[in-house]
Amino acid sequence: MRYLAIVFIVGLVWFSSCEPNNPFATGPVYDFDGNLAKDRIKIDAFLDTARIDSLYRIHDQTGVVIIVQEEGVGSRPVSNSVVYADYIGYLIEDGSVFDTSIESVARENDLFDENRKYIPFSFVLGSTSVITGWDVGFRRIRPGSRAIMIIPSPYGYRSQENNELIPPNSVLAFQIYFLGTD
Repeated sequence: MRYLAIVFIVGLVWFSSCEPNNPFATGPVYDFDGNLAKDRIKIDAFLDTARIDSLYRIHDQTGVVIIVQEEGVGSRPVSNSVVYADYIGYLIEDGSVFDTSIESVARENDLFDENRKYIPFSFVLGSTSVITGWDVGFRRIRPGSRAIMIIPSPYGYRSQENNELIPPNSVLAFQIYFLGTD
């Protein structure tokens, strides 16, 4: 009996000293800071060569850049505001459009889906229902604004491979028509 107790205690100590096994850790850890540093270089190069008319540019501390082309009026939205906007999403690398809420743009770029309603997109600010870059960007502009949001991959889709039109770790740009809030 004493031998069994010693084996049990040794086994318990051995088992508890093992590294915990996380069943959800199924791949390499995302390099947030490394990708953000790479994306800053890409964004700087894009901004140096892109001919974008603007009233002013906001370089958020996150790395998101908001290029305000037309100033809106009123208060900037806060958490839990319902935001309404039309948008055109494209890659800064080659300018290819990957998504839009505007039917004519979808047709022009062979993205049209007859089962989709092309209406202004709405979301609750701060609810994590959109990419983080949108939460950052919309907090910085007023309703009625027209702007371009440039979003580094850590604040976009990161290394996800679930959309063939958006390669992993892509820097995204969105032409935003901020229609208003509720």
